[in-house]
Amino acid sequence: MTSVRGVVVLAHGGREVSTARTTPVHAAVLRMIPVAAVVGQAVRGRGVVVRRPVFRLRGWNGEQASPVHDLTKVLDEIRGQYGPVPVVLVGHSMGARAALRAAGHPSVTAVAGLAPWVPPGEPVDQLTGRRILLAQGTADVITRPADTWAYGDRARKVTAVAEIEVRGGEHTMLRRASLWHAVAATFVCVSLGLPPPPGPAAVALASPGRTTL
Repeated sequence: MTSVRGVVVLAHGGREVSTARTTPVHAAVLRMIPVAAVVGQAVRGRGVVVRRPVFRLRGWNGEQASPVHDLTKVLDEIRGQYGPVPVVLVGHSMGARAALRAAGHPSVTAVAGLAPWVPPGEPVDQLTGRRILLAQGTADVITRPADTWAYGDRARKVTAVAEIEVRGGEHTMLRRASLWHAVAATFVCVSLGLPPPPGPAAVALASPGRTTL
């Protein structure tokens, strides 16, 4: 690759509280492997780097917001290596919360939250000027759809927000996995100015408001 036009960072999920070390074989980490594969296929040959870092600790850990510090360090390293290229963050669950929190980093231009953990009171000012996607399954009993849509309503006051409701989708994104993967890949392409893969996700992201797939 002679030049890099953008970077995608995939942020895995975790637990509300845990100071245990994350390992590459934890389920939340492994879940992002097929997401990375589909995103990588969509941007292949386009000068886009796809990164899948592993957070040091498994938990969010209250005010420590442990994964946010890790993600910010990754973003700083990317800026040091590639310069001010646009970075798209794609996070799942706790990783989505971390990605949305880290959106204020100067390299970040877009953030996708998949089945995001966004409890009431999550800040939104850092999203200003970023492209945001919130995708939530209707059958998710881990992160509440109502919290996701309420977060979207608040975020919409500072930036544009696309919302996709995955019919029957649950928290692990294993049910209708191909659709979840396509949503992530399509958002990445659109955010980096690349032709998106054809399919319902592309139609949904081109439509205003919330779309159910």
